[in-house]
Amino acid sequence: MFKKEFYYLLKIQYLGFRYHGWQKQPDLLTVERMMQRTLKYVLGRNNFKFIAAGRTDAKVSVNETYVELILKEEALADLLEFHKLFNENLPQDIRLLEIIEKADQTNIIQAPKLKEYIYLFSFGEKNHPFCAPYMINVKGQLDVELMQKGAAFMQGTHDYRNYAYKASAETQTVMTIVSSVIEENTLYTANFFPKHSYIFRVVGAGFKRHQVRLMMGALFDLGNGILSWQDFEKSLDGKIPYKLTHIAQASGLILQEVNLK
Repeated sequence: MFKKEFYYLLKIQYLGFRYHGWQKQPDLLTVERMMQRTLKYVLGRNNFKFIAAGRTDAKVSVNETYVELILKEEALADLLEFHKLFNENLPQDIRLLEIIEKADQTNIIQAPKLKEYIYLFSFGEKNHPFCAPYMINVKGQLDVELMQKGAAFMQGTHDYRNYAYKASAETQTVMTIVSSVIEENTLYTANFFPKHSYIFRVVGAGFKRHQVRLMMGALFDLGNGILSWQDFEKSLDGKIPYKLTHIAQASGLILQEVNLK
């Protein structure tokens, strides 16, 4: 017998530093596992499922993303009360920002969306240890102007096969980057942040596994002279195999926003 389903969109944010990513894994602490435990406790039942708009890797944080919640048989009686109870019982590093009731399933994975990722970094003098969950420090000097030129070159349509981690022959790797910039960081501040820090901001309809971290790694290598401009250009032509080995550390990466179209 068919059981009626009820659909909700949860807008959430979390600090990823102590988690092994979003997806539930045996014997590992993940964001999905903590949210499922909390929801089971709040509802007193487990006839539900979560579908995330996208998965994050270990230590990657999220400022805004969506999770589709599908409840079986019984709807939420009071959204405001649920919002309050869910946040009260979630750990300190996960927060529910908004809950939206939907008449039909959103199909959150396939739904058209734009994603903005940011990557926080500094260079030179070592950072205060409190920066570790949010920002990567690069030893030595970086040519930020050259990195900015490289980020701008990434904007537009390219074949990102060299930036698609373990891509198969069937993987679609031609994509359009809507925006790609490196600028002085004024978005996130703290009194323990270095005087100067920078932010790589990139927006697109979808990204392959580790793609943004490979993009950041290539920009780091460009900025410290390991990667020449000629090789950098070559790396953005998927018809020319080019082995990128620098995957930037995960803890500098933040999924800043998911915009459902």
